[in-house]
Amino acid sequence: MNYFIRILHYLKPYRMASILAPLFMILGVAADLTQPKLMQNVVDIGIASRNLGYVIHSGALMIGLAGVSMVCGLGSIYFSTVAALGLSTDLRNDLFAEVQSLSFKNLDRLNTGHLVTVLTNDVSQIQQFIMMSLRVLARVPVQIIGSVVLAVLISPRLSLIFFVLVPSLMAVLLYLTNRAYPMFKQVQGRLDNLNTIVQENLAGIRLVKAFVRSDYEIEKFHRVNDDLTSTNVKASKTIALLSPFMMIATNLGVVAVVWFGGLQVIGGVLDVGKVMAFINYLLMLLFSLMMVAFILMFISRAQASAYRIINVLEARPDIVDRAQTVLHEIEGAVTFDRVTFGYNEKAGAPVLKDISFSVRAGESVAILGATGSGKSSLVQLIPRLYDVLAGQVLVDGIDVRDYRSEDLRRSIGMCLQQAILFSGTVRDNIRFGRPAASDEEVIAAARVAQAHEFITGLPDGYDTKVGQRGVNLSGGQKQRLAIARAILIRPRILILDDSTSAVDLTTEARIQQALSTVLKDTTRFVIAQRITSVQGADKIIVLHNGLIDAIGTHEELIQTSEIYQDIFRSQLGEGDLQYA
Repeated sequence: MNYFIRILHYLKPYRMASILAPLFMILGVAADLTQPKLMQNVVDIGIASRNLGYVIHSGALMIGLAGVSMVCGLGSIYFSTVAALGLSTDLRNDLFAEVQSLSFKNLDRLNTGHLVTVLTNDVSQIQQFIMMSLRVLARVPVQIIGSVVLAVLISPRLSLIFFVLVPSLMAVLLYLTNRAYPMFKQVQGRLDNLNTIVQENLAGIRLVKAFVRSDYEIEKFHRVNDDLTSTNVKASKTIALLSPFMMIATNLGVVAVVWFGGLQVIGGVLDVGKVMAFINYLLMLLFSLMMVAFILMFISRAQASAYRIINVLEARPDIVDRAQTVLHEIEGAVTFDRVTFGYNEKAGAPVLKDISFSVRAGESVAILGATGSGKSSLVQLIPRLYDVLAGQVLVDGIDVRDYRSEDLRRSIGMCLQQAILFSGTVRDNIRFGRPAASDEEVIAAARVAQAHEFITGLPDGYDTKVGQRGVNLSGGQKQRLAIARAILIRPRILILDDSTSAVDLTTEARIQQALSTVLKDTTRFVIAQRITSVQGADKIIVLHNGLIDAIGTHEELIQTSEIYQDIFRSQLGEGDLQYA
Protein backbone atom coordinates (compact mmCIF):
# COMPACT_ATOMS: atom_id res chain seq x y z
CA MET A 1 0.00 0.00 0.00
CA ASN A 2 2.97 2.31 0.53
CA TYR A 3 3.64 2.01 -3.18
CA PHE A 4 0.18 3.41 -3.96
CA ILE A 5 0.67 6.29 -1.52
CA ARG A 6 3.93 7.21 -3.26
CA ILE A 7 2.24 7.16 -6.66
CA LEU A 8 -0.80 9.11 -5.42
CA HIS A 9 1.53 12.05 -4.74
CA TYR A 10 1.54 12.54 -8.51
CA LEU A 11 -2.11 13.62 -8.26
CA LYS A 12 -1.19 16.84 -6.44
CA PRO A 13 -1.02 19.00 -9.60
CA TYR A 14 -4.44 17.62 -10.55
CA ARG A 15 -6.09 17.88 -7.15
CA MET A 16 -8.98 19.96 -8.50
CA ALA A 17 -9.83 17.32 -11.12
CA SER A 18 -9.32 14.63 -8.47
CA ILE A 19 -11.90 16.34 -6.25
CA LEU A 20 -14.42 17.17 -8.97
CA ALA A 21 -14.46 13.64 -10.42
CA PRO A 22 -15.76 11.92 -7.24
CA LEU A 23 -17.94 14.94 -6.41
CA PHE A 24 -19.77 14.65 -9.72
CA MET A 25 -20.10 10.93 -9.16
CA ILE A 26 -21.60 11.41 -5.68
CA LEU A 27 -24.16 13.86 -7.09
CA GLY A 28 -25.03 11.34 -9.79
CA VAL A 29 -25.44 8.56 -7.22
CA ALA A 30 -27.69 10.80 -5.11
CA ALA A 31 -29.90 11.30 -8.17
CA ASP A 32 -29.96 7.55 -8.82
CA LEU A 33 -30.91 6.75 -5.21
CA THR A 34 -34.02 8.88 -5.43
CA GLN A 35 -35.35 6.99 -8.46
CA PRO A 36 -36.68 3.87 -6.63
CA LYS A 37 -38.41 6.10 -4.05
CA LEU A 38 -40.13 8.06 -6.83
CA MET A 39 -41.11 4.82 -8.54
CA GLN A 40 -42.56 3.59 -5.24
CA ASN A 41 -44.70 6.73 -5.02
CA VAL A 42 -45.83 6.36 -8.64
CA VAL A 43 -47.08 2.82 -7.90
CA ASP A 44 -48.44 3.29 -4.38
CA ILE A 45 -49.88 6.82 -4.82
CA GLY A 46 -50.29 7.67 -8.47
CA ILE A 47 -51.39 4.34 -9.93
CA ALA A 48 -53.21 3.20 -6.77
CA SER A 49 -55.32 6.38 -6.74
CA ARG A 50 -55.43 6.62 -10.56
CA ASN A 51 -53.94 10.09 -10.35
CA LEU A 52 -52.54 10.58 -13.87
CA GLY A 53 -51.22 14.05 -13.08
CA TYR A 54 -49.15 12.69 -10.20
CA VAL A 55 -47.78 9.91 -12.42
CA ILE A 56 -46.78 12.39 -15.17
CA HIS A 57 -45.24 14.79 -12.68
CA SER A 58 -43.27 12.01 -10.96
CA GLY A 59 -42.24 10.53 -14.33
CA ALA A 60 -40.95 13.92 -15.53
CA LEU A 61 -39.01 14.30 -12.28
CA MET A 62 -37.49 10.83 -12.77
CA ILE A 63 -36.45 11.73 -16.33
CA GLY A 64 -34.93 14.98 -15.08
CA LEU A 65 -32.99 13.16 -12.39
CA ALA A 66 -31.80 10.63 -14.98
CA GLY A 67 -30.49 13.58 -17.03
CA VAL A 68 -28.74 14.97 -13.97
CA SER A 69 -27.18 11.56 -13.35
CA MET A 70 -25.99 11.38 -16.98
CA VAL A 71 -24.42 14.86 -16.87
CA CYS A 72 -22.73 14.08 -13.55
CA GLY A 73 -21.46 10.79 -14.96
CA LEU A 74 -19.95 12.56 -17.97
CA GLY A 75 -18.37 15.17 -15.69
CA SER A 76 -16.88 12.45 -13.51
CA ILE A 77 -15.47 10.64 -16.56
CA TYR A 78 -13.93 13.85 -17.90
CA PHE A 79 -12.24 14.94 -14.68
CA SER A 80 -11.08 11.43 -13.75
CA THR A 81 -9.55 11.10 -17.23
CA VAL A 82 -7.76 14.45 -16.87
CA ALA A 83 -6.33 13.43 -13.49
CA ALA A 84 -5.35 9.89 -14.56
CA LEU A 85 -3.72 11.00 -17.82
CA GLY A 86 -1.87 13.80 -16.04
CA LEU A 87 -0.60 11.39 -13.40
CA SER A 88 0.51 8.80 -15.96
CA THR A 89 2.27 11.44 -18.08
CA ASP A 90 4.21 12.84 -15.11
CA LEU A 91 4.96 9.35 -13.80
CA ARG A 92 6.27 8.21 -17.18
CA ASN A 93 8.40 11.36 -17.49
CA ASP A 94 9.93 10.77 -14.06
CA LEU A 95 10.57 7.12 -14.83
CA PHE A 96 12.33 8.00 -18.08
CA ALA A 97 14.38 10.69 -16.33
CA GLU A 98 15.28 8.19 -13.61
CA VAL A 99 16.44 5.67 -16.21
CA GLN A 100 18.60 8.38 -17.81
CA SER A 101 20.21 9.13 -14.44
CA LEU A 102 21.11 5.51 -13.69
CA SER A 103 24.67 4.36 -14.02
CA PHE A 104 25.86 1.62 -16.34
CA LYS A 105 25.97 -0.69 -13.32
CA ASN A 106 22.30 -0.02 -12.55
CA LEU A 107 21.34 -0.63 -16.17
CA ASP A 108 23.31 -3.88 -16.17
CA ARG A 109 21.01 -5.09 -13.38
CA LEU A 110 17.75 -3.80 -14.90
CA ASN A 111 17.23 -5.46 -18.27
CA THR A 112 15.73 -3.49 -21.13
CA GLY A 113 12.59 -5.61 -21.36
CA HIS A 114 11.76 -4.89 -17.72
CA LEU A 115 12.21 -1.14 -18.15
CA VAL A 116 10.08 -1.06 -21.31
CA THR A 117 7.27 -2.93 -19.53
CA VAL A 118 7.43 -0.56 -16.56
CA LEU A 119 7.33 2.55 -18.77
CA THR A 120 4.44 1.27 -20.87
CA ASN A 121 2.25 -1.49 -19.47
CA ASP A 122 2.77 -0.83 -15.76
CA VAL A 123 2.08 2.89 -16.08
CA SER A 124 -1.03 2.10 -18.15
CA GLN A 125 -2.27 -0.20 -15.38
CA ILE A 126 -1.86 2.61 -12.84
CA GLN A 127 -3.60 5.04 -15.19
CA GLN A 128 -6.63 2.73 -15.54
CA PHE A 129 -6.69 2.14 -11.79
CA ILE A 130 -6.69 5.87 -11.00
CA MET A 131 -9.33 6.56 -13.64
CA MET A 132 -11.63 3.90 -12.22
CA SER A 133 -10.89 4.71 -8.60
CA LEU A 134 -11.84 8.38 -8.89
CA ARG A 135 -15.23 7.32 -10.23
CA VAL A 136 -16.00 4.00 -8.61
CA LEU A 137 -14.46 4.52 -5.17
CA ALA A 138 -16.72 7.52 -4.73
CA ARG A 139 -19.78 5.78 -6.15
CA VAL A 140 -19.56 2.45 -4.35
CA PRO A 141 -19.60 3.50 -0.65
CA VAL A 142 -22.29 6.15 -1.22
CA GLN A 143 -24.43 3.74 -3.20
CA ILE A 144 -23.97 0.89 -0.70
CA ILE A 145 -24.73 3.03 2.34
CA GLY A 146 -27.61 4.81 0.61
CA SER A 147 -29.14 1.56 -0.64
CA VAL A 148 -28.92 -0.11 2.77
CA VAL A 149 -30.31 2.89 4.67
CA LEU A 150 -33.23 3.46 2.27
CA ALA A 151 -33.99 -0.27 2.13
CA VAL A 152 -34.05 -0.48 5.94
CA LEU A 153 -36.43 2.48 6.04
CA ILE A 154 -38.73 0.64 3.63
CA SER A 155 -38.69 -2.70 5.50
CA PRO A 156 -36.40 -3.58 8.40
CA ARG A 157 -37.47 -7.23 8.19
CA LEU A 158 -36.65 -7.61 4.51
CA SER A 159 -33.31 -5.87 5.12
CA LEU A 160 -32.13 -8.96 6.97
CA ILE A 161 -31.50 -10.40 3.50
CA PHE A 162 -28.73 -7.81 3.10
CA PHE A 163 -26.96 -8.99 6.23
CA VAL A 164 -26.85 -12.53 4.84
CA LEU A 165 -25.79 -11.71 1.27
CA VAL A 166 -23.21 -8.94 1.83
CA PRO A 167 -20.81 -10.72 4.26
CA SER A 168 -20.88 -13.85 2.07
CA LEU A 169 -20.10 -11.86 -1.06
CA MET A 170 -17.33 -9.87 0.58
CA ALA A 171 -15.65 -13.03 1.89
CA VAL A 172 -15.64 -14.52 -1.62
CA LEU A 173 -14.36 -11.28 -3.16
CA LEU A 174 -11.46 -11.02 -0.74
CA TYR A 175 -10.54 -14.68 -1.19
CA LEU A 176 -10.47 -14.50 -4.99
CA THR A 177 -8.53 -11.23 -5.16
CA ASN A 178 -5.93 -12.49 -2.69
CA ARG A 179 -5.44 -15.47 -4.97
CA ALA A 180 -5.29 -13.28 -8.08
CA TYR A 181 -2.68 -10.76 -6.87
CA PRO A 182 0.41 -13.03 -7.06
CA MET A 183 -0.79 -14.27 -10.44
CA PHE A 184 -0.97 -10.76 -11.88
CA LYS A 185 2.50 -10.12 -10.49
CA GLN A 186 3.70 -13.16 -12.42
CA VAL A 187 1.94 -11.87 -15.54
CA GLN A 188 4.02 -8.68 -15.46
CA GLY A 189 7.20 -10.74 -15.07
CA ARG A 190 6.23 -12.91 -18.05
CA LEU A 191 5.58 -9.73 -20.02
CA ASP A 192 9.13 -8.60 -19.20
CA ASN A 193 10.46 -11.83 -20.69
CA LEU A 194 8.34 -11.40 -23.81
CA ASN A 195 9.54 -7.84 -24.37
CA THR A 196 13.16 -8.93 -23.93
CA ILE A 197 12.78 -11.70 -26.50
CA VAL A 198 11.11 -9.36 -29.01
CA GLN A 199 13.76 -6.65 -28.59
CA GLU A 200 16.65 -9.08 -28.89
CA ASN A 201 15.15 -10.61 -32.02
CA LEU A 202 14.39 -7.30 -33.72
CA ALA A 203 17.85 -5.94 -32.89
CA GLY A 204 19.50 -9.08 -34.26
CA ILE A 205 17.07 -9.92 -37.07
CA ARG A 206 19.82 -9.81 -39.71
CA LEU A 207 21.94 -12.26 -37.73
CA VAL A 208 18.93 -14.54 -37.25
CA LYS A 209 18.29 -14.62 -40.99
CA ALA A 210 21.98 -15.00 -41.82
CA PHE A 211 22.23 -18.11 -39.61
CA VAL A 212 18.80 -19.41 -40.69
CA ARG A 213 17.57 -19.43 -37.08
CA SER A 214 14.09 -18.06 -37.68
CA ASP A 215 12.46 -21.37 -36.71
CA TYR A 216 14.42 -21.45 -33.45
CA GLU A 217 13.49 -17.83 -32.64
CA ILE A 218 9.83 -18.50 -33.46
CA GLU A 219 9.83 -21.53 -31.19
CA LYS A 220 11.51 -19.53 -28.39
CA PHE A 221 8.94 -16.76 -28.79
CA HIS A 222 6.10 -19.30 -28.73
CA ARG A 223 7.37 -20.74 -25.46
CA VAL A 224 7.56 -17.36 -23.76
CA ASN A 225 4.27 -16.20 -25.28
CA ASP A 226 2.50 -19.42 -24.23
CA ASP A 227 3.90 -18.99 -20.73
CA LEU A 228 2.48 -15.46 -20.60
CA THR A 229 -0.85 -16.66 -21.97
CA SER A 230 -1.21 -19.54 -19.52
CA THR A 231 -0.36 -17.31 -16.55
CA ASN A 232 -2.80 -14.66 -17.77
CA VAL A 233 -5.53 -17.23 -18.33
CA LYS A 234 -4.99 -18.66 -14.87
CA ALA A 235 -5.34 -15.22 -13.28
CA SER A 236 -8.34 -14.37 -15.46
CA LYS A 237 -10.07 -17.63 -14.54
CA THR A 238 -9.77 -16.74 -10.88
CA ILE A 239 -11.27 -13.31 -11.44
CA ALA A 240 -13.89 -14.73 -13.84
CA LEU A 241 -15.42 -16.67 -10.94
CA LEU A 242 -16.65 -13.36 -9.54
CA SER A 243 -19.20 -12.74 -12.28
CA PRO A 244 -21.23 -15.99 -12.04
CA PHE A 245 -21.07 -15.87 -8.25
CA MET A 246 -22.42 -12.32 -8.27
CA MET A 247 -25.18 -13.28 -10.69
CA ILE A 248 -26.23 -16.21 -8.51
CA ALA A 249 -26.22 -13.97 -5.43
CA THR A 250 -28.24 -11.31 -7.27
CA ASN A 251 -30.87 -13.75 -8.47
CA LEU A 252 -31.14 -15.42 -5.07
CA GLY A 253 -31.53 -12.00 -3.43
CA VAL A 254 -34.29 -10.96 -5.85
CA VAL A 255 -36.10 -14.28 -5.37
CA ALA A 256 -35.86 -13.90 -1.58
CA VAL A 257 -37.23 -10.33 -1.71
CA VAL A 258 -40.07 -11.31 -4.04
CA TRP A 259 -40.95 -14.32 -1.87
CA PHE A 260 -40.85 -12.67 1.53
CA GLY A 261 -41.98 -9.30 0.23
CA GLY A 262 -44.90 -10.93 -1.57
CA LEU A 263 -45.97 -12.60 1.64
CA GLN A 264 -45.94 -9.21 3.38
CA VAL A 265 -47.95 -7.65 0.53
CA ILE A 266 -50.52 -10.43 0.84
CA GLY A 267 -50.60 -9.87 4.59
CA GLY A 268 -51.13 -6.15 4.07
CA VAL A 269 -47.87 -5.22 5.78
CA LEU A 270 -46.16 -3.79 2.65
CA ASP A 271 -47.33 -2.04 -0.50
CA VAL A 272 -46.34 -3.28 -3.95
CA GLY A 273 -44.40 -0.10 -4.67
CA LYS A 274 -42.27 -0.59 -1.59
CA VAL A 275 -41.35 -4.12 -2.68
CA MET A 276 -40.40 -2.81 -6.12
CA ALA A 277 -38.30 -0.03 -4.56
CA PHE A 278 -36.68 -2.55 -2.22
CA ILE A 279 -35.73 -4.78 -5.19
CA ASN A 280 -34.13 -1.77 -6.91
CA TYR A 281 -32.11 -0.91 -3.83
CA LEU A 282 -31.04 -4.55 -3.57
CA LEU A 283 -29.90 -4.48 -7.21
CA MET A 284 -28.04 -1.22 -6.58
CA LEU A 285 -26.30 -2.79 -3.60
CA LEU A 286 -25.33 -5.92 -5.51
CA PHE A 287 -24.20 -3.82 -8.47
CA SER A 288 -21.99 -1.85 -6.10
CA LEU A 289 -20.51 -5.07 -4.78
CA MET A 290 -19.88 -6.14 -8.37
CA MET A 291 -18.00 -2.88 -8.82
CA VAL A 292 -16.03 -3.68 -5.67
CA ALA A 293 -15.02 -6.93 -7.36
CA PHE A 294 -13.72 -5.02 -10.38
CA ILE A 295 -11.93 -2.54 -8.14
CA LEU A 296 -10.23 -5.37 -6.29
CA MET A 297 -9.20 -6.88 -9.62
CA PHE A 298 -7.70 -3.57 -10.71
CA ILE A 299 -6.03 -3.22 -7.32
CA SER A 300 -4.45 -6.65 -7.81
CA ARG A 301 -3.04 -5.59 -11.18
CA ALA A 302 -2.12 -2.09 -10.08
CA GLN A 303 -0.45 -3.26 -6.89
CA ALA A 304 1.95 -5.43 -8.87
CA SER A 305 2.61 -2.55 -11.28
CA ALA A 306 3.05 0.00 -8.48
CA TYR A 307 5.64 -2.23 -6.82
CA ARG A 308 7.66 -2.45 -10.03
CA ILE A 309 7.35 1.29 -10.77
CA ILE A 310 8.52 2.33 -7.30
CA ASN A 311 11.45 -0.10 -7.52
CA VAL A 312 12.64 1.78 -10.61
CA LEU A 313 11.93 5.22 -9.13
CA GLU A 314 13.79 4.30 -5.95
CA ALA A 315 16.77 2.81 -7.77
CA ARG A 316 19.65 4.99 -6.72
CA PRO A 317 22.49 5.53 -9.20
CA ASP A 318 25.69 3.82 -8.15
CA ILE A 319 27.59 6.85 -9.41
CA VAL A 320 26.68 10.02 -7.49
CA ASP A 321 28.49 13.34 -7.47
CA ARG A 322 30.11 14.30 -4.21
CA ALA A 323 28.74 17.18 -2.16
CA GLN A 324 31.82 19.28 -2.96
CA THR A 325 32.96 19.03 -6.58
CA VAL A 326 35.89 20.65 -8.33
CA LEU A 327 35.51 23.31 -11.02
CA HIS A 328 38.48 22.88 -13.31
CA GLU A 329 39.24 23.55 -16.98
CA ILE A 330 40.30 20.09 -18.11
CA GLU A 331 43.55 19.92 -20.07
CA GLY A 332 43.67 16.18 -20.65
CA ALA A 333 46.38 14.60 -18.45
CA VAL A 334 45.26 11.13 -17.25
CA THR A 335 46.71 8.97 -14.48
CA PHE A 336 45.71 5.50 -13.29
CA ASP A 337 47.00 4.92 -9.77
CA ARG A 338 46.86 1.24 -8.65
CA VAL A 339 43.36 0.84 -10.13
CA THR A 340 41.39 -2.34 -9.57
CA PHE A 341 37.96 -2.74 -11.17
CA GLY A 342 35.28 -5.41 -11.51
CA TYR A 343 31.66 -5.39 -12.65
CA ASN A 344 30.54 -7.54 -9.72
CA GLU A 345 32.01 -6.55 -6.38
CA LYS A 346 30.82 -9.70 -4.59
CA ALA A 347 31.69 -12.41 -7.08
CA GLY A 348 34.25 -13.09 -9.76
CA ALA A 349 37.80 -11.94 -10.29
CA PRO A 350 38.42 -8.24 -11.04
CA VAL A 351 38.54 -7.28 -14.70
CA LEU A 352 41.45 -4.90 -14.08
CA LYS A 353 44.09 -5.39 -11.38
CA ASP A 354 46.59 -2.87 -10.03
CA ILE A 355 46.68 -0.70 -13.18
CA SER A 356 49.10 2.24 -13.03
CA PHE A 357 50.27 4.58 -15.82
CA SER A 358 50.34 8.28 -16.64
CA VAL A 359 49.54 10.16 -19.84
CA ARG A 360 50.42 13.80 -20.48
CA ALA A 361 47.89 16.15 -22.04
CA GLY A 362 47.98 15.93 -25.83
CA GLU A 363 49.60 12.48 -25.98
CA SER A 364 48.17 9.67 -28.09
CA VAL A 365 47.80 6.35 -26.28
CA ALA A 366 47.03 3.01 -27.91
CA ILE A 367 45.69 0.04 -25.96
CA LEU A 368 46.22 -3.50 -27.23
CA GLY A 369 45.31 -6.86 -25.82
CA ALA A 370 43.40 -10.04 -26.39
CA THR A 371 39.62 -10.19 -26.12
CA GLY A 372 38.61 -9.97 -22.47
CA SER A 373 41.85 -8.35 -21.35
CA GLY A 374 39.96 -5.28 -20.03
CA LYS A 375 40.61 -2.68 -22.74
CA SER A 376 37.06 -1.27 -22.92
CA SER A 377 36.68 -1.48 -19.15
CA LEU A 378 39.80 0.62 -18.72
CA VAL A 379 38.73 3.53 -20.93
CA GLN A 380 35.19 3.56 -19.45
CA LEU A 381 36.71 4.48 -16.10
CA ILE A 382 38.04 7.79 -17.47
CA PRO A 383 34.59 9.44 -17.98
CA ARG A 384 33.46 7.64 -14.82
CA LEU A 385 30.91 5.42 -16.49
CA TYR A 386 31.88 2.97 -13.73
CA ASP A 387 33.63 3.53 -10.40
CA VAL A 388 36.85 1.77 -9.45
CA LEU A 389 36.91 -0.80 -6.67
CA ALA A 390 40.34 0.38 -5.51
CA GLY A 391 42.86 3.02 -6.51
CA GLN A 392 42.23 6.26 -8.37
CA VAL A 393 41.65 7.52 -11.88
CA LEU A 394 42.89 11.10 -12.09
CA VAL A 395 42.33 13.71 -14.78
CA ASP A 396 44.76 16.63 -14.48
CA GLY A 397 45.77 15.23 -11.10
CA ILE A 398 42.20 15.34 -9.74
CA ASP A 399 40.23 12.19 -8.91
CA VAL A 400 37.40 11.81 -11.42
CA ARG A 401 35.06 11.32 -8.45
CA ASP A 402 35.79 14.90 -7.41
CA TYR A 403 34.47 16.30 -10.68
CA ARG A 404 30.82 16.92 -11.44
CA SER A 405 30.02 14.01 -13.77
CA GLU A 406 28.45 16.22 -16.44
CA ASP A 407 31.44 18.60 -16.47
CA LEU A 408 33.85 15.70 -16.78
CA ARG A 409 31.97 13.98 -19.58
CA ARG A 410 31.46 17.19 -21.57
CA SER A 411 35.25 17.33 -21.96
CA ILE A 412 35.51 13.74 -23.16
CA GLY A 413 34.54 12.54 -26.61
CA MET A 414 33.82 8.84 -26.81
CA CYS A 415 33.15 6.36 -29.58
CA LEU A 416 31.98 3.05 -28.17
CA GLN A 417 32.66 -0.34 -29.75
CA GLN A 418 29.22 -0.37 -31.35
CA ALA A 419 28.40 2.79 -33.29
CA ILE A 420 24.93 3.78 -32.09
CA LEU A 421 22.93 6.20 -34.23
CA PHE A 422 19.49 7.61 -33.56
CA SER A 423 16.49 8.18 -35.78
CA GLY A 424 16.81 11.59 -37.41
CA THR A 425 19.04 13.21 -39.99
CA VAL A 426 22.77 12.72 -40.47
CA ARG A 427 23.24 16.31 -39.27
CA ASP A 428 21.24 15.61 -36.08
CA ASN A 429 23.37 12.57 -35.28
CA ILE A 430 26.64 14.47 -35.66
CA ARG A 431 25.24 17.34 -33.57
CA PHE A 432 24.07 14.98 -30.82
CA GLY A 433 26.70 16.18 -28.33
CA ARG A 434 26.52 19.86 -29.41
CA PRO A 435 23.03 20.70 -30.72
CA ALA A 436 23.98 24.36 -31.21
CA ALA A 437 26.93 23.60 -33.52
CA SER A 438 26.88 25.43 -36.85
CA ASP A 439 26.66 23.68 -40.22
CA GLU A 440 30.28 24.65 -40.90
CA GLU A 441 31.41 22.95 -37.68
CA VAL A 442 29.39 19.84 -38.54
CA ILE A 443 31.01 19.64 -41.98
CA ALA A 444 34.47 20.22 -40.52
CA ALA A 445 34.00 17.35 -38.04
CA ALA A 446 32.73 15.11 -40.84
CA ARG A 447 35.80 15.94 -42.94
CA VAL A 448 38.13 14.94 -40.09
CA ALA A 449 36.22 11.65 -39.72
CA GLN A 450 36.45 11.12 -43.50
CA ALA A 451 32.66 11.10 -43.65
CA HIS A 452 31.97 14.24 -45.72
CA GLU A 453 32.45 12.53 -49.07
CA PHE A 454 29.98 9.69 -48.49
CA ILE A 455 27.49 12.04 -46.78
CA THR A 456 27.35 14.35 -49.80
CA GLY A 457 26.69 11.27 -51.93
CA LEU A 458 23.56 10.42 -49.93
CA PRO A 459 20.16 11.36 -51.46
CA ASP A 460 19.68 14.41 -49.22
CA GLY A 461 23.23 14.92 -48.03
CA TYR A 462 23.40 15.97 -44.39
CA ASP A 463 19.58 16.03 -44.26
CA THR A 464 19.30 12.35 -45.17
CA LYS A 465 17.15 10.47 -42.70
CA VAL A 466 18.98 7.84 -40.70
CA GLY A 467 16.92 4.71 -40.06
CA GLN A 468 16.55 3.18 -36.62
CA ARG A 469 20.06 2.38 -35.29
CA GLY A 470 21.43 3.46 -38.68
CA VAL A 471 20.11 0.48 -40.64
CA ASN A 472 20.42 2.31 -43.97
CA LEU A 473 24.17 2.87 -43.48
CA SER A 474 27.11 0.51 -43.65
CA GLY A 475 29.20 -0.36 -40.62
CA GLY A 476 32.07 1.86 -41.74
CA GLN A 477 29.75 4.79 -42.44
CA LYS A 478 28.17 4.50 -38.98
CA GLN A 479 31.61 4.42 -37.35
CA ARG A 480 32.72 7.54 -39.19
CA LEU A 481 29.57 9.40 -38.15
CA ALA A 482 30.19 8.34 -34.55
CA ILE A 483 33.76 9.68 -34.77
CA ALA A 484 32.50 12.97 -36.23
CA ARG A 485 30.00 13.22 -33.38
CA ALA A 486 32.79 12.80 -30.81
CA ILE A 487 35.06 15.30 -32.59
CA LEU A 488 32.35 17.99 -32.77
CA ILE A 489 32.21 18.47 -29.00
CA ARG A 490 35.86 19.66 -29.11
CA PRO A 491 36.98 17.15 -26.45
CA ARG A 492 40.08 17.50 -24.31
CA ILE A 493 40.18 13.70 -24.15
CA LEU A 494 39.09 11.53 -27.10
CA ILE A 495 38.41 7.82 -26.65
CA LEU A 496 38.09 5.61 -29.74
CA ASP A 497 37.10 2.12 -28.61
CA ASP A 498 37.84 -0.03 -31.66
CA SER A 499 35.82 2.51 -33.60
CA THR A 500 37.58 2.03 -36.97
CA SER A 501 37.26 -1.75 -37.15
CA ALA A 502 34.81 -1.52 -40.09
CA VAL A 503 36.91 1.06 -41.95
CA ASP A 504 39.52 0.16 -44.58
CA LEU A 505 43.20 0.74 -43.84
CA THR A 506 43.54 3.73 -46.16
CA THR A 507 40.56 5.56 -44.65
CA GLU A 508 41.72 4.69 -41.15
CA ALA A 509 45.14 6.16 -41.87
CA ARG A 510 43.50 9.37 -43.11
CA ILE A 511 41.37 9.57 -39.97
CA GLN A 512 44.42 9.10 -37.72
CA GLN A 513 46.37 11.72 -39.67
CA ALA A 514 43.47 14.22 -39.50
CA LEU A 515 43.03 13.61 -35.78
CA SER A 516 46.72 14.18 -35.06
CA THR A 517 46.55 17.46 -36.97
CA VAL A 518 43.18 18.89 -35.91
CA LEU A 519 43.21 17.54 -32.34
CA LYS A 520 46.94 17.80 -31.70
CA ASP A 521 46.32 19.19 -28.19
CA THR A 522 43.72 16.52 -27.36
CA THR A 523 44.68 13.43 -25.39
CA ARG A 524 43.67 10.43 -27.49
CA PHE A 525 43.04 6.87 -26.31
CA VAL A 526 42.71 4.39 -29.16
CA ILE A 527 41.71 0.77 -28.70
CA ALA A 528 42.53 -1.14 -31.85
CA GLN A 529 43.21 -4.64 -33.08
CA ARG A 530 45.52 -3.66 -35.94
CA ILE A 531 49.19 -3.02 -35.27
CA THR A 532 49.20 -0.53 -38.13
CA SER A 533 46.61 1.54 -36.24
CA VAL A 534 48.80 2.00 -33.17
CA GLN A 535 52.36 2.17 -34.43
CA GLY A 536 52.42 5.96 -34.42
CA ALA A 537 51.08 6.34 -30.86
CA ASP A 538 53.19 8.16 -28.27
CA LYS A 539 52.52 5.35 -25.84
CA ILE A 540 51.20 1.80 -26.30
CA ILE A 541 49.72 -0.13 -23.36
CA VAL A 542 49.59 -3.90 -23.70
CA LEU A 543 47.00 -5.56 -21.46
CA HIS A 544 46.90 -9.25 -20.59
CA ASN A 545 44.29 -10.81 -18.29
CA GLY A 546 43.52 -7.47 -16.66
CA LEU A 547 47.16 -6.62 -15.99
CA ILE A 548 49.56 -4.29 -17.78
CA ASP A 549 52.07 -6.48 -19.56
CA ALA A 550 54.10 -3.66 -21.07
CA ILE A 551 54.10 0.09 -21.80
CA GLY A 552 56.20 1.84 -24.41
CA THR A 553 56.49 3.00 -27.98
CA HIS A 554 56.26 0.66 -30.94
CA GLU A 555 60.05 0.53 -31.23
CA GLU A 556 60.45 -0.29 -27.54
CA LEU A 557 57.73 -2.94 -27.37
CA ILE A 558 58.90 -4.74 -30.49
CA GLN A 559 62.11 -5.41 -28.59
CA THR A 560 60.81 -6.07 -25.08
CA SER A 561 57.21 -7.41 -25.13
CA GLU A 562 56.57 -10.99 -26.21
CA ILE A 563 52.82 -10.39 -26.40
CA TYR A 564 53.32 -7.38 -28.65
CA GLN A 565 55.70 -9.39 -30.80
CA ASP A 566 53.14 -12.21 -31.09
CA ILE A 567 50.46 -9.72 -32.19
CA PHE A 568 52.87 -8.23 -34.72
CA ARG A 569 53.80 -11.65 -36.15
CA SER A 570 50.16 -12.73 -36.42
CA GLN A 571 49.29 -9.65 -38.46
CA LEU A 572 52.43 -8.73 -40.41
CA GLY A 573 54.52 -11.87 -40.43
CA GLU A 574 57.90 -12.98 -39.10
CA GLY A 575 59.84 -11.23 -41.83
CA ASP A 576 58.40 -7.83 -41.05
CA LEU A 577 59.34 -8.22 -37.39
CA GLN A 578 63.02 -8.17 -38.35
CA TYR A 579 62.63 -4.75 -39.96
CA ALA A 580 60.13 -3.22 -37.52
